[in-house]
Amino acid sequence: MRRSTSEHPRFFFNRHLSWLQFNRRVLEEALDTTNPLLERVKFLAITASNLDEFVEVRVAGLLQQAEQGHGETGPDGLAPGEVLAQLSTGLHEFVKDQYDCWREKLVPALAEESVRVRDFRQLKPEARKAVERFYLEHVEPLMTPVTVDPAHPFPRVLNKALCVACLLQRKRKDSQTFLGVVTVPRALPRVFRIPSGEGAIEYIFLHDIVEAYIERLYHGYKILSSAAFRVTRNSNLYLREEESRSILDSVDLQLHRRRKGAAVRLEIEAGADPEIIERLRSNFRLAAGQIFEANGPVNLSRLFNFYDQTPRPDLKFPPFAPKELRVPREPRALFKLIRERDVLLHHPYDSYSTVVDFIESAARDPDVLSIKQTLYRTSEDSPIVRALMDAAAKKEVTVVVELKARFDEASNIRWARSLQEAGVQVYHGLVGLKTHCKLALLVRRDANGKVRRYAHLGTGNYNPSTARFYTDLSLLTCNRQITEAVHYVFNFLTAYSEQAHYGPLSVAPLNLGKNCVSLIDREAAHAKAGRPSLIVAKVNSLLDKGIIEALYRASQAGVHIELIVRGACALRPGVRGISSRIRVRSVVGRFLEHSRIFVFGNGGNTEVYLGSADWMPRNLYERVEVIFRLKNLALCQKVCSEILLPYFADTQKARFLSPDGQYAGLPRRRGLRSPTNGTRFNVQQFFMAVAQGQDGLTASLPLPLMEKLKTSPVFEVLSARWQAPQEPELTPSPTAR
Repeated sequence: MRRSTSEHPRFFFNRHLSWLQFNRRVLEEALDTTNPLLERVKFLAITASNLDEFVEVRVAGLLQQAEQGHGETGPDGLAPGEVLAQLSTGLHEFVKDQYDCWREKLVPALAEESVRVRDFRQLKPEARKAVERFYLEHVEPLMTPVTVDPAHPFPRVLNKALCVACLLQRKRKDSQTFLGVVTVPRALPRVFRIPSGEGAIEYIFLHDIVEAYIERLYHGYKILSSAAFRVTRNSNLYLREEESRSILDSVDLQLHRRRKGAAVRLEIEAGADPEIIERLRSNFRLAAGQIFEANGPVNLSRLFNFYDQTPRPDLKFPPFAPKELRVPREPRALFKLIRERDVLLHHPYDSYSTVVDFIESAARDPDVLSIKQTLYRTSEDSPIVRALMDAAAKKEVTVVVELKARFDEASNIRWARSLQEAGVQVYHGLVGLKTHCKLALLVRRDANGKVRRYAHLGTGNYNPSTARFYTDLSLLTCNRQITEAVHYVFNFLTAYSEQAHYGPLSVAPLNLGKNCVSLIDREAAHAKAGRPSLIVAKVNSLLDKGIIEALYRASQAGVHIELIVRGACALRPGVRGISSRIRVRSVVGRFLEHSRIFVFGNGGNTEVYLGSADWMPRNLYERVEVIFRLKNLALCQKVCSEILLPYFADTQKARFLSPDGQYAGLPRRRGLRSPTNGTRFNVQQFFMAVAQGQDGLTASLPLPLMEKLKTSPVFEVLSARWQAPQEPELTPSPTAR
């Protein structure tokens, strides 16, 4: 069958290469001198942490597909081997830029603030004594040196463990060389603060201390050379859920194997002895392109420790206190408020404590009869989980714990077992599907004796820790249509019981993908008929081929489409005849943009949807996800005018995707001054200012930005006063697998 024009691979960016562009935008924050200095260090650490996960999951998967020779091409037409070839070049360039940022920008700037990282050879006698004392008392007792020879095979180096390799030669026999390997103790801080002059803060990295005293571990040998290194392994879990009697036991077993997966990357100090590099490369069976030289500290994610241990609040973002919902601490007060009106919270600007209070109030309130909740990721000491465990002694509590939440599997296994021991009915979702929706449902007998359901629906995880720096939305409601639909979703999760439809909810993998395409196609029909049309979507990633093709159709029909995509985006905007009416921006800043919001102009009867799903194949077809329509008109107006609209005024953190796949700041009109007259506006700082006491969101935007916004196609829809819809809402598609 002949493919349509918009299906051609040239109209799709590769998802992996697009992700690398996202991590470059994070690196830009490390280079941005308007950010506090230690925050720039933290952004650099984030790029390293992001890259670790990308390599051990995405690159590892591509390597496996290429080796097995059965990897399919994506919408961009690239086979796994072709993607790997392009990624190899991009990744090496990116790593070079990371270390250039550290050495040439951050280290000199830190030194100007009397914060320094010292090499062992630079230490003064007093500092050297302190380091030696630390080594002898805390480091050496944890060290296990290994010399690789026929009697001592190469040690099993764990995933991402920092090690030191040595080229050794016996003092009595100076012809043969051996490889020595020592693992830097994981139990110790990655950086050690050394004594320094008044007002100065000085550190030395732990691996430098190990290298400095490594001769103590190899008596009878000459150390010819040494170098720190680190191996990243394939961390994908390979589960056969259909053949497993217990998903929990199966995941637990795979976690032990993950630490020993096939090596996919070797990081090693720049200038390392070629013989050390070759021996490591051969042992780990790596190609030359999988070796990355670190022109600075191996594993830049160690800079998180540097950030945490440096007591210089003047070099960090000022503390931010979110706005608290004013409700009496009495358990029944929150339920009374929810009966009076739906509550919408914009985290982290609105405190997440209200969501915690919702669960804790349910646990304490004797009139709450049952609690149901999903858990995908949560904090190590979660007050929500503690409340669920306490509640189990007095009422029915059901929790769906997703064991396969990547890199939170071990934590979720512990919580699942603790919940079971406390008497909670624990389920692990559906075979072959991750449970990613964010839902809590309470059944309560109100004062009048009426049994009523209360629900929380969110765009983010039930994690009070990450809720302090993730932007997300929470809805608390007792709306009958919504709570009944949430009840049916839990029936699906615990019994595979499917409904023909879910009212104001769309549920993956049942009908969410189909409904999203229907909503986009409806906008195209409105545009063709000359009715008002608009699509605004805010997501983490946009990769689904069907969604992208629907957006292309809508653009060609005349729909103006504004997309805020934080991460990877496979859609190519601004292509004449295909996507000329589509604009894509990304916002990277102090907080991680995590909320998913969808607005459809709908011929003048605008609809607003929120949910847990990105426009990615895995979210639409491989997970249990929920997107829900906001029914409360006041909250719809709040989402549009108070939350979404300010994003279109950002001149500081917004980056725009061009047709060639590159991102750049606010474009300037040819031959004219910037339409904002140089006004700088940071949308996240704006939301913080509002949360701390400023009212009237759009009214307080700078005048040049307001004038610019008024010329935008989104302004009329997002700033409109809301009225009751004159047409019925879209009926969700029938259940379709």
